[in-house]
Amino acid sequence: MTRPMPVAFVGHGSPMNALEDNAYTRAWAAFAATVPPPRAIVAISAHWDVPGGGVTGNAHPPTIHDFGGFPRALFELTYPAPGNPALARTIAERLALDPERVTSGWGLDHGTWSVLVHLYPAANVPVVQVAVDTARGAAYHWDLGGRLGALRDEGVLIIGSGNIVHNLAALCFGATEPQPWNTRFDADIAAAVEHGDREALISYERHPDAALAAPDAEHFVPVIAIAALRRPGDAYRTIVDGSDLGSISMRSFALG
Repeated sequence: MTRPMPVAFVGHGSPMNALEDNAYTRAWAAFAATVPPPRAIVAISAHWDVPGGGVTGNAHPPTIHDFGGFPRALFELTYPAPGNPALARTIAERLALDPERVTSGWGLDHGTWSVLVHLYPAANVPVVQVAVDTARGAAYHWDLGGRLGALRDEGVLIIGSGNIVHNLAALCFGATEPQPWNTRFDADIAAAVEHGDREALISYERHPDAALAAPDAEHFVPVIAIAALRRPGDAYRTIVDGSDLGSISMRSFALG
């Protein structure tokens, strides 16, 4: 490659986005159309939070339906992308993880496949999923992202999946506008990513709206990992923004 691959964070929202054709899913697909064909995808998903970290080493990772109460069609949806065990071992080495952290005990959870069904619907690009470890805090995830950076030069697309704002306890069904604390936190974090403000990102819990906007650290730390991958000259671009149900930010962005 003559240019490094871009990196992206996707605000995945409800698992139902896997089935839906909406402004968010169309924007995700449009982003993928701008990316050179990747040789593999590394996904950092909010829905795999493991003390000590982890990497999927399956040759054929299963589709994990890690939710309940949704229509049968969602449980019948599969994403049969291959894995890449060799890449998984390389990632574990770069993250300084013990070899046993490369596991076949997990697969692709909905943080990954509900997005990839729109980015790469043919499911023909190998996917390796990387766990978050919220017990280690925000700075760990900045370091995690940085350790993956060389993969950008090797044709690997790195995607983080979560939500900048994610508060299920504050959902307001029928809401047409985000809560004010949602708007403030979302805008401030987007600005921090755009300006490469590491301190603002790793100290996000000090933000006056963080307790409401980001009570679930696992949904936020993929933002930090992706922001850490930015290189000098990488442009920040919004893939899509918006809010669902008043308390979920659907902002997605790319760097590079």
